Amino acid sequence: MEVQIISKEILKPSSSTPQHRSTYKLSVLDQLAPPLYIPIILFYSPHCENFCKKSDRLKESFSRTLTHFYPFAGRVKDDFSIDCNDDGAAFIEARVSGYMSMVIEQADINEHQQLLPCSPYAKISKLSTDQVTLAVQVNYFNCGGMAISICIWHAVADGSALATFVKSWAAITRDPNNVLDEVIYDCTTLFPPQDLSSFSLHNFVKEEVLSEIVTKRFLFDGSKVAALRDEVGNGPSLVRPTRFIAVSSLILSAMMTVTRENEAGQQISAATIAVDLRRRLKPPVPEQSIGNIFQVAIANWPESESNALNYNSLAGKLDESIRKMNDEYIRKFHAGGGYFNFIKRASFSSWCKFPFYEADFGWGKPIRLSPALQLNRVAIFLDTADGEGIEAWISLSKEDMVMFEQHPGIFTHASFSPSI
Repeated sequence: MEVQIISKEILKPSSSTPQHRSTYKLSVLDQLAPPLYIPIILFYSPHCENFCKKSDRLKESFSRTLTHFYPFAGRVKDDFSIDCNDDGAAFIEARVSGYMSMVIEQADINEHQQLLPCSPYAKISKLSTDQVTLAVQVNYFNCGGMAISICIWHAVADGSALATFVKSWAAITRDPNNVLDEVIYDCTTLFPPQDLSSFSLHNFVKEEVLSEIVTKRFLFDGSKVAALRDEVGNGPSLVRPTRFIAVSSLILSAMMTVTRENEAGQQISAATIAVDLRRRLKPPVPEQSIGNIFQVAIANWPESESNALNYNSLAGKLDESIRKMNDEYIRKFHAGGGYFNFIKRASFSSWCKFPFYEADFGWGKPIRLSPALQLNRVAIFLDTADGEGIEAWISLSKEDMVMFEQHPGIFTHASFSPSI
C-alpha cells in the first residue's frame, strides 16, 4: 500500500466564534487525559460520486461542523483552557494504491496508521499553541473505496465526543440544513481544574516501547459472544454479563496467564475500565457533549488471589467496579482528589455503542472501523457492523502476543490472524 498526499490545507469554521465563547475551559478530566490524539478510521464502500464533488462537499460541511465544535478549531492556550480563535483544523486528502478490502482484512496497525493525518503519539506532553487540535485525512483508494480518518487531541475530546463530531459532520454533509444539538457543556463546575504541574504523563507513551508492541484485531462474532456470555455467567459472582464484561473477562484472564508465565514474579492485580459518565451524573450531562466526561474505574484484587480467579469471578470484579460509578461516588472521588495509581494492570476502553457506524456522509454507512491506536496492555473494543459482535484491538509485547493467541479461551472464541 502506498499513500500519496494530494492536498493539505487548514479549514476554518464557516462562521466566526462569538467573542463571549473565545475561551473553552478545561476540566480536571481534560487535564488528566493522556497526551495523545485519539484516532478513528471509517472505511466506506465504493460510490459513484466523483472525486471533486465528494471533496468539495466534505470540505464545506467540515467548516460548517466546526462552527458548532469551535474548540476543535482552536489552539491550546495553557493547562487550563483552549483559545477558540478559529485558527482552523487540518484537512488532508490522499490517493492510496491497492485494494481497500485487503487493508481491512489484514488489519495491519502500521498500514492503518499510514491513513491517519498525524501520528497519535505526541512527542511532547502537551500541544504547542501552533498545533491543531483536530486533523482529518480523506483517503481515496484506487479501487473506489474511501477511508476517512480523524485525529482529535485527547484534552478536548474522549471517544464519545469524537463519535459525536463524526456523526454530526456526516449529517451536515448529507443535509447542510441539518440542525445540531448544543455540544458545548461547561464541566468545570463538576470537575474543577487543578494545578497538576507535579502530576506528569510525559512517559505515558514511549516511542522506544511502541516498537516492541504488537497490536492485533480479535473478532468475536455475535454467536461466539452469546456463547461466551453464557459461559462467563455460569457462577456465583455474576449471572448475566454484558457483551463487554464477558469479552473483557476472557481477555483479562488470558493476559494474566501470559504475564505469570512470561514475567517471573509479576502478576496483573488490577484492570482499569474507561466509564462514560454522561448518563451516570445527576442531572445527566447531554450525551453529545464534547470534552472528557469519563472516569477510570479500577477493579483490583490481591496478587495472592490471581491464580484462583476464573472468568466468572473476574466478571464480577469488573462489573462491581463499573456499577459503583454513580453520581455520589464520582463527586466524592473528585472532592478527595483521588486520581489513580499506575499499578500493574490491564486496561479496557469500550467504544461499543458509540455512533461511528451511523456516520453516513451520503454514500452509505461505514463497513468497518479501526482505532489505529497502539498502547501496551490496552484493549479497545468496537462493535461489529451488525451490532452483535465485538472487535477487540489488543496491544501486547511481541512475546506476550504469541502466548496470548495460544490461550484456549482466545483460540476458541475469537477469529484472528496468528503470528508467524
